[in-house]
Amino acid sequence: MSEARIQPVRLEYGSQDFTRQLDELLAWESVSDTHVHNTVTEIVHKVRSHGDAALVEYTRQFDRSSASDMNALTLHRERLQQALEELPQEQRAALEVAAKRIRDYHEKQLQSDWSFTEADGTRLGQRVTPLDRVGLYVPGGQAAYPSSVLMNAIPASVAGVQEVVMVVPTPGGEVNELVLAAAALAGVDKVFTIGGAQAVAALAYGTETVPAVDKIVGPGNIYVATAKRMVFGQVGIDMIAGPSEILVISDGKTDPDWVAMDLFSQAEHDEDAQAILISPDKAFLDQVQNSMNKLLPTLERAGIIEQSMNERGAFIHVPGFEQAAEVCNRIAPEHLELSVEDPDALLPLIRHAGAIFMGRYTAEALGDYCAGPNHVLPTSGTARFSSPLGVYDFQKRTSLIHFSAEGASEAGKVASVLARGEGLTAHARSAEYRIKS
Repeated sequence: MSEARIQPVRLEYGSQDFTRQLDELLAWESVSDTHVHNTVTEIVHKVRSHGDAALVEYTRQFDRSSASDMNALTLHRERLQQALEELPQEQRAALEVAAKRIRDYHEKQLQSDWSFTEADGTRLGQRVTPLDRVGLYVPGGQAAYPSSVLMNAIPASVAGVQEVVMVVPTPGGEVNELVLAAAALAGVDKVFTIGGAQAVAALAYGTETVPAVDKIVGPGNIYVATAKRMVFGQVGIDMIAGPSEILVISDGKTDPDWVAMDLFSQAEHDEDAQAILISPDKAFLDQVQNSMNKLLPTLERAGIIEQSMNERGAFIHVPGFEQAAEVCNRIAPEHLELSVEDPDALLPLIRHAGAIFMGRYTAEALGDYCAGPNHVLPTSGTARFSSPLGVYDFQKRTSLIHFSAEGASEAGKVASVLARGEGLTAHARSAEYRIKS
């Protein structure tokens, strides 16, 4: 068996077809195909129509469950707490440190009510209130991510959400105790061991056992993503996430083994993940590629990494950091590492990135687990207009308007003119009733 070789595509900034090559590299279609869409449509309809019975049926079919009713698929707070208490001490300590750092960071995001009073006594403002109930989707089976439980549930808890419900598939009845322990630490109230599009439908519309929620957050496969897109409007959703991405801008002075492993850390997620390195030092690109081929055989997910790097990875040579920032802003990556001597000098040039990791020592992996900021980030270029998941995603804002008699009279004159200009007579007369004669 020949040794796996990594050969990412090489792009040269300023070459004649650079833009076309970059566009082709970044192209990603997150919309499901007709088969997936039709399957999800059928599942959502059946869950809406048959509730718990459909959930049990699909869980038996897809997850090889022997459950006969939803009682067997429901875990209460006591079970989550048991998982936490029985966790090995090293794992519990790590979870607790991560949870505290995440909570401390997100508490800084809390928004509060505000108002101001105008000279005539009119008061305008904004009221901030938490959502009532949130649903958290957590992948199960081979992909079990306690870190995602913390990142999704803790901001909801900080926001003051009254109830957090979690769904997690347990194929073959395999429960991940670390995931349940994380749920206990993060303040999850109840867990249902269901997954797929059927779990999303249950959270959106409710069943006899699963309560309908106001918003669904958390990652999942193409069926989950398609279901989230389908139920949006009935409930809120966080985002439709694409494959994981990392972009590293390096001055060529970081240990190439470090950079290689940083790129691997995202490439190992799945074959569609994308890892890109940009540097003005062409020799450094060669050094990192050599490091990759040296380190690849030492990793359990070498096959996934190799395919990801060879099919979607890239090394981009640029004349300088201004061009590196230009390319970065075009990509708008989920994760951006500024692996340079003075990251603060480069930062003002960066406009679009989900999270920015500053300096040689700040590995993206720290952000995945315990840095504090959220690791649920915009992908597929959506960092141009989207933000990381945060407390603000679990709060809603309500406008407050309280006119005084004098203020209503003066504003009524303005509203009357505009309403009549739009041909909306009832609007105009409603405002005119308040105008002082």
